[in-house]
Amino acid sequence: MQNDKYVEVLKILEDNAKYTPKEISEITGISEVEIEEIIKKSEEDKVVLKYKTIIDWEKVGEEFVIAVIDVRVNLTREKNYDDIAKRIAKFPEVHAVRLISGEYDFQVVVKGKSLKEVSFFISEKISTLPEVRDTNTHFVLKTYKEEGVLLFTDEEDRRLAIVP
Repeated sequence: MQNDKYVEVLKILEDNAKYTPKEISEITGISEVEIEEIIKKSEEDKVVLKYKTIIDWEKVGEEFVIAVIDVRVNLTREKNYDDIAKRIAKFPEVHAVRLISGEYDFQVVVKGKSLKEVSFFISEKISTLPEVRDTNTHFVLKTYKEEGVLLFTDEEDRRLAIVP
């Protein structure tokens, strides 16, 4: 198990990867040198896998089609959940694969440039895998929150108050 300092630094980085070691040091009281060591070690150990920016693509006029696909599979002695998930995860269109509880086995998040492109991917690549028994696809119509970040701003209520 990791120490509290290590976890504290990781939580700060997860919230905002742009923080510098100096800023994290000011927040935590941990020395800047120790922060740098924690970050370096977490990257080397593949604890920190990637630094990511969340972009509201709608604001810059870029649109994508996102689908959430529930996938039910047949397991065999040769193919277990991990084997199937790894195969699905290797497709570049796939942004997330999760083993889930309930009626389906996996939740797969796919991103493409058009409805046609995403539909083709589902019908020709996911549904044709021998282990896939069936799928249920949900197309995302609008995203309001991504990775804990609100993609909208609350507007000030401009109505006039009615005074009796």
